Amino acid sequence: MAASYQDETFTKENIGAAIFTNAEFEDCVFENLDLHQADFANAKFMDCSFSQCNLSLVKLGGTAFREVQFNACKMIGLHFEQCNELGLSIGFEACNLTNTTYFRLKLKKTKFLKCLLTEADFSSADLMEADFSESDLGLAVFQQTNLTGADFRTAFNFQLIPEQNKLTKAKFSVQGLPGLLGHTGIKVS
Repeated sequence: MAASYQDETFTKENIGAAIFTNAEFEDCVFENLDLHQADFANAKFMDCSFSQCNLSLVKLGGTAFREVQFNACKMIGLHFEQCNELGLSIGFEACNLTNTTYFRLKLKKTKFLKCLLTEADFSSADLMEADFSESDLGLAVFQQTNLTGADFRTAFNFQLIPEQNKLTKAKFSVQGLPGLLGHTGIKVS
């Protein structure tokens, strides 16, 4: 039988040999943990938060994240497209999300605040009304991505080809024009 946890706080002191595979976590807090390369296969996280954790290269096959917040976490190389899409609801603030993949995911209204999203792949994702405030999107891939109403006003280093994405009512600042026009060879200064 899979382990089930509710209203618990996990820290270095009490994480022990916790097994995440197939486990259920509800209203739990994870703080200052090194979970690098952990196996979260088929785990369920509901109304949980991760703060200052290293989650790089965590295995996410079938993982369910429902109303889960990540704050100041290192999450390099994660394949979010392997998550259970049913009820998927995640938010990020001040996280390192380098080389993460969101292929074909429905992430409407997701907040990526002050995040490092270099080389992230958002191909074919639905990011309607997503918020990329103060995030670095250097070399991030947007192809066939629904960015309707997305907020890029304070995002930087992004390159978007409008013809390859849905940008209706997306928000950009004047400083973001090079990211929209760079592929055309037009110089904006």
